[in-house]
Amino acid sequence: MSAFYPLQGFKKSRFAALAVFVVAAYLVVRFLFSPAAPHYLTEKAARVDLETSVLATGALQATRQVDVGTRVTGQLKSLRVALGDHVRAGDLLAIIDPVLPENDLRSQQANLARLEADRRAAIARQKKSKLEFDRQKGMIRGDATSRRDLQAAEAQLTADEESIASLDAQITQACIQIETAAANLGYTKITAPIDGDIVAILTREGQTVVASQIVPVILKLADLDAMTVKTQISEGDVTRVRVGQTVSFSILSEPDKGFSGVLRAVEPAPQSYSEPATAAAASSSTTSGPSNAVFYNALFDVANPDRLLRIGMTAQVSIRLGDARNVLAIPAGALREKIADGRFLVRVLGRSGATATRRIRTGVNNHIQVEVLEGLSEGEEVVVGERLASAPSGAKDEP
Repeated sequence: MSAFYPLQGFKKSRFAALAVFVVAAYLVVRFLFSPAAPHYLTEKAARVDLETSVLATGALQATRQVDVGTRVTGQLKSLRVALGDHVRAGDLLAIIDPVLPENDLRSQQANLARLEADRRAAIARQKKSKLEFDRQKGMIRGDATSRRDLQAAEAQLTADEESIASLDAQITQACIQIETAAANLGYTKITAPIDGDIVAILTREGQTVVASQIVPVILKLADLDAMTVKTQISEGDVTRVRVGQTVSFSILSEPDKGFSGVLRAVEPAPQSYSEPATAAAASSSTTSGPSNAVFYNALFDVANPDRLLRIGMTAQVSIRLGDARNVLAIPAGALREKIADGRFLVRVLGRSGATATRRIRTGVNNHIQVEVLEGLSEGEEVVVGERLASAPSGAKDEP
């Protein structure tokens, strides 16, 4: 009997150890694999200043820009300006070879002189015919001449008077031709139509320009004291853009320097709509559905006294649609579905850790924060997301 008791005690200890192991394994499995309680990411409803705007890209161009050309054909004999020069209205810019216009003017002047000489001769003939007619009228009273001679004298007088009238018309036409020739000669001297800077030279000295069908452009002149920003607004935003709205923009070389203006025009049709080459394509896309993005041009002006802005620069434009000062706001990510009455659902975290769904009415929304008009109080926490809580055993969260 003395050997039985130790063996029985050994079996009991093994059973107890096995029981402890099973309980421990159960606790470990339950601890590791049981679902973790949700951990909410929240933000408090707070008062802020909100601004909503439309972001777009634009290009700068001069408000006043003129393509300076010539209306006469000839060789560009002299170019009096260089790229970047500042000129005033009336300054001489270039000279076209004036030989042909000068010859044409002299030819028209000679033609006028010939017509005037012909008129003087016609006047002399008319005077002679008048004397003959008067003599025939005197002689017919005394039956000293025939009725036929009187009628012949009268016809000659009429013909000579009509010849003078014809020459008068030709002289008027010749004067007009002289004025045209003088104008063409004046066109050989190209002057600046406005004050501005030479921003492009398209024709060099020695080149021949032909003005038979279109006016060839010699150079481009622009007033850089004021610039226009042509901004492309997407069709998704164009209905919210109005004339008179405040606009701000920056340029790539000066991202920290802001420029401002006021929207003065929003074009009613996209730029491609007015281009003849794409009019048919635009018409077909209207019926069959658009294949490309549609943009509308919005224009505003900005002063450029220091000439920092240049033609062709890219502008990062922000069109201010509206703002709200010291309003209650929450992150836009807290908004859930929109319900029938136009309100949004949000989840609010209570002090006990439970969440409740609220209906709120919103105002200004800039897609980052949204104004709350009704349904929340300042300081309440709204749920913007959630993640699994970390296990107390120190297990690492999965990335």
